[in-house]
Amino acid sequence: MLEGVHIGFLILLPIMAFLYSSVGHGGASGYLALMALFAFETTFMKQTALTLNLFVAGIAFVHYFKAGHFNWRLFLWFALGSVPAAYIGGTINLDPVLYKRILGVLLLFSMVRMLATLKTAETPPETVRIVPAIGLGLAIGLFSGLIGIGGGIILTPVLILLHWARMKEAAAVSALFIWVNSAAGLAGQWCTGAQFDPNSWVYVALAVIGGFAGGYVGSRRWSNRLLTYFLVGVLGIAVVKLFLI
Repeated sequence: MLEGVHIGFLILLPIMAFLYSSVGHGGASGYLALMALFAFETTFMKQTALTLNLFVAGIAFVHYFKAGHFNWRLFLWFALGSVPAAYIGGTINLDPVLYKRILGVLLLFSMVRMLATLKTAETPPETVRIVPAIGLGLAIGLFSGLIGIGGGIILTPVLILLHWARMKEAAAVSALFIWVNSAAGLAGQWCTGAQFDPNSWVYVALAVIGGFAGGYVGSRRWSNRLLTYFLVGVLGIAVVKLFLI
């Protein structure tokens, strides 16, 4: 059943899920990078990454929600713009190389800005501006659907840099944001007749193990400051993979 699947991918997959789930992410950018590294068929990559996102982001959300970090109002405005845009993006099959480079630049900028503003990470969040939040959600959703990610790796830095959420609150909102965008993107893929990797159930099982452990330690064991440093590290891994793969 797993013929042709590199053992290295199976070993690294749960580790990747742990890293991303700990900061409220599903890990699609990491999964895409791993699949590219191990020469997966491009036919399956987008829908596989979104499927893994559903499970890992869902687990991360449950952990952060139970720990009391979720803000419905903050999530709602971004989701209103992102869900229909992610569906539309999921119906479009484009060469992802250019989008990966653009995403890499955006994430690199976010890393620098987050480190520069780390001293203010614990200040009370400012009031969210509704129209910009919906507009940002639309842009992130469309971009996410196009390249097969949930958008949390963009949303989390945005929430922190705009001072709309503390780190754990941003992680909780991003986790559910990723889940709904991944579902919308998968729906778009389904409507275009996309095929799914027959080994997906094995990948899901491994990702769930790593995602459960990561979501637990991120939501209950690590401080906001530590999570911020860890998020910068995760973003750094993603940037390297986006530029080199």
